[in-house]
Amino acid sequence: MTLALTVLEIVTPVFALAAIGFTWVRLGYDYDTAFVTRLAMTLAVPCLVFVALARGTIDAGDAGTLTVATLAVYAAMFIAFRLICAVMRLDVRTYLAPLVFGNTGNLGLPLALFAFGDLGLGYAVVVFAVTAILQFTVGIWLVSGGGNPLRALKEPMVLATLLGAVFLWKGWAVPAVALNSLNLVGQMGIPLMLVTLGVAVARIKPSGMGHVAGLSVLKAIVCTGLALGIGLAFGLEGVTLGVLTVQLATPVAVSSYLLALKYGADAPPVAGLVVVSTVMSVGFLPIVLAFFV
Repeated sequence: MTLALTVLEIVTPVFALAAIGFTWVRLGYDYDTAFVTRLAMTLAVPCLVFVALARGTIDAGDAGTLTVATLAVYAAMFIAFRLICAVMRLDVRTYLAPLVFGNTGNLGLPLALFAFGDLGLGYAVVVFAVTAILQFTVGIWLVSGGGNPLRALKEPMVLATLLGAVFLWKGWAVPAVALNSLNLVGQMGIPLMLVTLGVAVARIKPSGMGHVAGLSVLKAIVCTGLALGIGLAFGLEGVTLGVLTVQLATPVAVSSYLLALKYGADAPPVAGLVVVSTVMSVGFLPIVLAFFV
């Protein structure tokens, strides 16, 4: 009973904020998704990422191991889902990236914060940064059918990640006045991302529910199993293992749908994956969290 209450305390604030965004749109109120997303991804989240790394609350060695482990999990997921696409005769350009990349930002960061505290958030930022860099390079290359993956270097979040990693590695201290200011700006990121997640889910019209439901279950099982197995193989334990597993167990990212729209992939099935996997995560993620809290 105590475990159930603990998990409930962790996931309730996360899904409550998403529910606010969902309800807001359903009531017919305006929500400028483009502005809020730009504010979050250009300013708030880069500040959040930089502060989490530069503050030095996480161990640089553990962060390095977690980075390599995350890359290894993604390599395994790319292989696994590429084979699944081949067996199920799914269009790689449409399905591969959404099946691989989870919602490590909007959903993963808040879950890590509430489940593991500031330390967990710091490690979650590492996984999120790896995810974002891969999604804006390899992910865009897959969805668009080509292009220059180096465009990710122009993203503020990627630059903030690299700069924060340098501060963490060198042990440099950020002046308190600057750190406090950046931290305050960064605190906007999590609530903005969660409310926007709810708004996005409310506006997406899913397609082929039965088909995407099976893929959503498959994604959850494969990603969780690979993250846990590879994390253990790398010697991760405690918070780092929990963060890696929970982050990569998150549902299909809303950004996968946006990229499908932008680059002309088959967007409706991706929209279905986002909605169905997100709804399923309400029941699935608490089960995953129960193993680590």
